[in-house]
Amino acid sequence: MSVKIEVVSVEIPEGCNVVFGVSHFIKTVEDIYEAVVNTVPGAKFGLAFMEASGECLVRHEGTDPELRKHAAETMLKIGCGHTFILFIKGFYPINIMQRLKDVPEVCTILAATANPLQIIVAETEQGRGVLGVVDGHKPKGIETEQHIEARKQFLRKIGYKL
Repeated sequence: MSVKIEVVSVEIPEGCNVVFGVSHFIKTVEDIYEAVVNTVPGAKFGLAFMEASGECLVRHEGTDPELRKHAAETMLKIGCGHTFILFIKGFYPINIMQRLKDVPEVCTILAATANPLQIIVAETEQGRGVLGVVDGHKPKGIETEQHIEARKQFLRKIGYKL
């Protein structure tokens, strides 16, 4: 048996964040959809989930037609069963993370980011699976006191700290 390793780069639309994770069961798209709209009214997002049995289709939902299409096309490119991808616009992953974790089908969230994202995929004769993700870039150093102050100010500027 052989294993082929592939890196799939995820294109994140301008002004969006992406959440990528492992899930199961056909109702994943409906339950994640409900978790998002019940947490962020008026949320703009596109969501896709890859079935791992039966018809093995990319299931998709969303409130934004372009993001929905982009999610479905991206999930088809990743092609790993029982994974999902969620592109969000106008809010941050932190606003929905706990609700996503509470969705019964969600097993693991591997990334929640606006950074460049790569999915490391293994392919065998049976199918494809996720080995991991590369979220952003490698470190350039350790923050200084100036960086610490800038971080604290940024969090207050965007309203996440008093």
